[in-house]
This record gives sequence, C-alpha cells and structure tokens, in this order.
Amino acid sequence: MTKQAKKSYSFEFKVEAVRRLLAGEPKTELAKELELSSPKLLESWVRTYRTQGSEGLRPKQRGRPPKSAPQEPASELERLRRENELLRAQNAYLGKVRALREHPPE
Repeated sequence: MTKQAKKSYSFEFKVEAVRRLLAGEPKTELAKELELSSPKLLESWVRTYRTQGSEGLRPKQRGRPPKSAPQEPASELERLRRENELLRAQNAYLGKVRALREHPPE
C-alpha cells in the first residue's frame, strides 16, 4: 500500500466547494465529485470559512519567515554608541588573546 502525496487545492477551488456545500449539496457526494480524499476536508474548509472568511482559505506561506534586514540606528548618537560597544568588545577579546599568548595554560 502506497501513501498518497498530499494534494493542494487552489483558493478558487476551495471557495467554490464551500459555496456549494453551504448551498445544501450533500458533503459525501460533493467530496466524491470533487475527488477529495474525505468529506472531513470539506468540513474543515467550511469551519475555516466561517471563522476567518474566504481569506482563511488562501494558501499559507510555508516555512520560517525571512529574516528582516538589520535596522539602522535611530540617530548618529545611537550609531556611535553601538560602534563604541563593538570596539570595547574587540579590545577585550584581543586583550585576552594577548594574555593567553604571553602565559599559555599548562
């Protein structure tokens, strides 16, 4: 027995199926006619339609959202503060490296 690939349906297809079901067509017959895997899929679409409207039936973007670009500091003062913080961290790091070279751990 092979597993069927998950089929995706267009927004227009879902809206039309929901419209027909809400108009009174029997869900089992409608599911067979539309070649859906189960009438439960229609029920799910109707539930989403009732809670979120037709926009809820639109395809969702999959995966992690893209990283936003780093924000620019609000002012020149903020930029200089960040630069100062970076330079202090680099200075501390280089100081530790220098100390390790002079007195290596045994």
